[in-house]
Amino acid sequence: MNIRLRLLIILLGAFVVVAIFTFPLWRPLLVNDVVDEAFPGLAPDLQDDFTQMPAAEQAAFLEMRQTDPNMALQLVTAALSPDNTVSADEQAMPEMTDPVVVASGSFITIDVIHGAEGTATVYQLPDDSRVLRFEDFRVTNGPDLHVILTKNPDPRDAAAVGTDYIDLGKLKGNVGSQNYDIPAGIDLNEYQAVVIYCVPFHVVFSTATL
Repeated sequence: MNIRLRLLIILLGAFVVVAIFTFPLWRPLLVNDVVDEAFPGLAPDLQDDFTQMPAAEQAAFLEMRQTDPNMALQLVTAALSPDNTVSADEQAMPEMTDPVVVASGSFITIDVIHGAEGTATVYQLPDDSRVLRFEDFRVTNGPDLHVILTKNPDPRDAAAVGTDYIDLGKLKGNVGSQNYDIPAGIDLNEYQAVVIYCVPFHVVFSTATL
């Protein structure tokens, strides 16, 4: 074996040794680390649930993420969380003497990721107190949902809700019948809609025109 060939073999061996020991440094140049995350930032235990959502809902949340990642993440996390069902005691019809139906309406679907079903009915009692009752109610889960009364009879977004609304309190549950006291002096000829409203992000989840 001539000197040149022997030298070539030695150099080749040295190159292999160096390559092996420096592999972690140059590996990223040759290997792609593929990350297949259905919804970036979503908890790992919810990723599979997200992929089971209808394609239109997935697309809507991903599109929302392009403009407001924080809102999209919190809304999709809430939507995938277990239903918060109102307790049996809360679902019961309140004791009312000679109640009169003042107004009623049905909840609607706003879009593929915001919607509710069921009815909203205002009852007036002989002492002029009034109770707002939801029946056969279900709404998409969301963060910090409140029940509000708006002057706009059919608000679909924050601009239509405005700032002059009456907040009846936090939604008691996204599933089940429930009751809310209406403050005295509220003119229902002026406040014409019940809205399920996400307070922190100013998002309408559903509305029922009274």
